[in-house]
Amino acid sequence: MLSACLEFLGLALCVAGSLLVMVACGLPMWKVTAFIDSNIVVAQTLWDGLWMSCVVQSTGQMQCKVHDSVLALTRDLQTARALTVIAAVLGVAALCVTVAGAQCTNCIKDESVKAKVVNAGGVLYIVSGLFVLVPLCWMANNIIVDFHNPQVPSSKKREIGAAIYIGWAATALLFLGGTLLCCSCPQGLKAAYPIKYAPAKSITVNGDFDKKHYV
Repeated sequence: MLSACLEFLGLALCVAGSLLVMVACGLPMWKVTAFIDSNIVVAQTLWDGLWMSCVVQSTGQMQCKVHDSVLALTRDLQTARALTVIAAVLGVAALCVTVAGAQCTNCIKDESVKAKVVNAGGVLYIVSGLFVLVPLCWMANNIIVDFHNPQVPSSKKREIGAAIYIGWAATALLFLGGTLLCCSCPQGLKAAYPIKYAPAKSITVNGDFDKKHYV
């Protein structure tokens, strides 16, 4: 019962993390305009995402433009594009693997094999979290470095957007859920292998041990 609860909780956390990865991948708010001047009343706000850039006017109107060329993007954006897509695909694959080996399904009959399949799904979710964490930290580091660089003009400085925070939350859920899936092995499987005892030595009529047990 405990293993089934851990399995369900881990799967729920991993599914939520995978959904947040997809949300972060699609949101354009990876880099946002930094308000560092004394006058905070600005006419527009700039958002830079993996797939598009948006301009939000002070009137509430928003205009977005899809990036025309992948090669024209910076290296961190190109890497983030590739790794987040791979992470999303791994999340879907891990979901299929975990459901196939879950205790509530009958896709696999052998209980020991089902436990190994669930553990493999947990490992896939952890790897998916690693693929998301790398571009998030790289992007955040570049934003912070450019923000504190005096040679970068104020109009070019950006702040960490909401998509990066969502990605960090997704990574935490994937790591936690994947760990729970790896630890959800049923306790009954540990006793699946019988304990072998040495045969008892027979005693003769005289009360001595049988000599056939001695070399």
